[in-house]
Amino acid sequence: MNIETLRDYCLSLNGTTEGMKWDHLCFMIAEKIFILASLEDGNLCMKCDPEDFDELAARPGIKQAPHFARRQWIAIDSMDVMTDKELMERVAASRKLVLSKLSKKLQETYA
Repeated sequence: MNIETLRDYCLSLNGTTEGMKWDHLCFMIAEKIFILASLEDGNLCMKCDPEDFDELAARPGIKQAPHFARRQWIAIDSMDVMTDKELMERVAASRKLVLSKLSKKLQETYA
């Protein structure tokens, strides 16, 4: 997967917006980031289920995301670390985890 395909997929998810923060492309739901993508080196940060964290962080090219909640965000060295299918599933899961922290009304709007 490349950044344009990732962008198209993220923007296809209901209510997703994009913006720039800290020199990174961000995909957000209700102004809450669920994907942070470096345009320079292809790194991605995304929220993950804490129960999946250890398994993911043990894989080559995946680690704890710096400056994000411990054991809840992963950093991926490049989009090639996962298959396109798994990456899309992880993006959707990240969005769902962020959405679950929003108000019930917003959850219903963007579900």
